Amino acid sequence: MNPVTDAKTNYSKPKIVNELSGAMGDLGLFLPHVLAAITVAGLNPASIFAGFGLFYIFCGWFYGIPMAVQPMKVASAVILTQKLTPGEVAAAGIVIGIIMLTLGLTGLIKKLCEITPAGITAGIQIGLGISLAMLGMKMVSSDFILGIITLVAMLLLLSSHRLPSALLVLFGGTALGLLLHPVALPNISIGLNWPEFILPSLADFKKGFLLIALPQIPLTLTNAVLVTASLSAQLYGERAVRVTEKNLSLTMGFANLISGFSGGYMMCHGSGGVAAHYRFGGRTWRTPFSIGLILLLFGILLGNDAVPILQLIPECVLGTLLFYSGLDLAMAAKVSSDRQEIMVILTVIILSLAFNPAVAFLAGLIINGGIKRNIISI
Repeated sequence: MNPVTDAKTNYSKPKIVNELSGAMGDLGLFLPHVLAAITVAGLNPASIFAGFGLFYIFCGWFYGIPMAVQPMKVASAVILTQKLTPGEVAAAGIVIGIIMLTLGLTGLIKKLCEITPAGITAGIQIGLGISLAMLGMKMVSSDFILGIITLVAMLLLLSSHRLPSALLVLFGGTALGLLLHPVALPNISIGLNWPEFILPSLADFKKGFLLIALPQIPLTLTNAVLVTASLSAQLYGERAVRVTEKNLSLTMGFANLISGFSGGYMMCHGSGGVAAHYRFGGRTWRTPFSIGLILLLFGILLGNDAVPILQLIPECVLGTLLFYSGLDLAMAAKVSSDRQEIMVILTVIILSLAFNPAVAFLAGLIINGGIKRNIISI
């Protein structure tokens, strides 16, 4: 199934149930990172869910398409392994916000995009898609029986353009999981929960910059800027006119600057999330508005109680969403028939899987330059 088939038509009368299905499409990547970070680092759930919710709503208004809002992956890995404090997490977010704003306002992000060949962008996109699909399969294997059921159910549902596949698998898989593995339902208390203001110390800034911001920025530039802009144009055509590298850099910059001071989490856009929202039915601003409003209400009205509720969703169900959206991301890449460009693409894919997209990006630039100067012959 080609994810870009009929991508630029049929937006006049979108079905709200499909928009809601698309809104759930990126939970496979979102929830594991966020819930783990809240538990390990002691972050404020109201700050995090409200922050993501507001950014999603803003993106729906500004971009007008299902623009993804995701937790930063390198940041999540560092938080979980190094057990950072809320102050250090806030400092990292503020630093990342300043860097992204600087790149956007000075035009440096545009120059970076101008020197990036299409083959490198395609290679990174395919590598990211394969990585997400592999991670999805790992999550599916956490409960083999339920995982196989959800994988097959999703495959059957994806052949229909009318059924909200993500909604059906998400709620159906969760219900089946509770039947197979009964657990006590969490107590819920509804009230008002507000984000907390955090002013990091100088020590927090030092650690946040070295451990999170420095390794995270290259991945953000490749995945959240270059590939996201390219994929959005493929899927939505002229409707993605505002999805430029500069705008992506600026919106991430402002979001992280605000989120850092309000106790939130580091946020980025992401090509995998764009593919996921599209794959499961998202077509208009209603998709980010829907998930944004849900997250905002979870944060403000439920606060800490939001965590055990969301933990009821089985990992294998989230893995199913991630697996299919990863495949779509890889399949949507534009691959040239030029032999030299194919060589660059394959090299970038291998290095992206073996190391990370940032390493693959730099290596791709070197190899592409060598080919153009006849230093490297294919």
